Amino acid sequence: MEWQLDSLAAAAANAVKEGADATTDAAVATTRRFNYTQISDKVPRVSGTQENIVSAGRVSEMDYQVAKRSLELMRDMEFIVTANTASAVGDASTARALGGVPAWINTNTSTTGTAGTGDGSTAAVNGTQRAFTETLLLTVLQSTWNAGGDPDCVMLDGFNKRQMSTFTGNATREVSAEHGRLHGAISYYESDWGMLEVIPNRFLGTSGLGRNVFILQKDMWAVAYLRQFQLTDLAKTGDSERKQLICEYTLEARNEASSGIVLDVTTS
Repeated sequence: MEWQLDSLAAAAANAVKEGADATTDAAVATTRRFNYTQISDKVPRVSGTQENIVSAGRVSEMDYQVAKRSLELMRDMEFIVTANTASAVGDASTARALGGVPAWINTNTSTTGTAGTGDGSTAAVNGTQRAFTETLLLTVLQSTWNAGGDPDCVMLDGFNKRQMSTFTGNATREVSAEHGRLHGAISYYESDWGMLEVIPNRFLGTSGLGRNVFILQKDMWAVAYLRQFQLTDLAKTGDSERKQLICEYTLEARNEASSGIVLDVTTS
């Protein structure tokens, strides 16, 4: 799936003489970017007996299994787009794969290894892990702002969410005497470059993905569909029913310079 990447010309001292003829500004061609679409599916199977008995709490076992597999498929998709994986065209024996967020961010990074190439084709290479600090966050935030980005969220795993709640920017705790509450965690982080929502992500804490802290401008990222969710009845091969829930999608990185990433942070 393809899209166009465009950018504004650098700001300049724009002044023209009174009565001067208009001069055409040079046009710069847009850059084509693409990410391979990935196919994901879930296939529930229910026996004839299961479908015809009345189970506690549900009328149709197949409807229940389809609803459950739908939630599982959406969780798989979130896991996939946040993974440090490169895009791959696939072949007769290997499925196509989309490039995840870490493979797309190259302009604004902090890493002890090697960042992704910025086009999804190469994943980041792990380096030596170090503690996630406020200095690392602010350095990448400043770099992102300088590059023209306006990030509005920080996404990270549970361990580093707790680390971020200790940052000095959150040193003053708010106590609500009326409700007897002590606010000891960061939900929003106000930096010199704007307000950011702090979003813990369970999937970043699995399979080593917690090494990466995303600093994202959310409107510059999207899940693009070649095929929306489709539910198809599969042929009967015996005393059971099967359905295939399938979709084909990719991660659309509209401008990676709008966002940043802190790689190689400790996870425990």
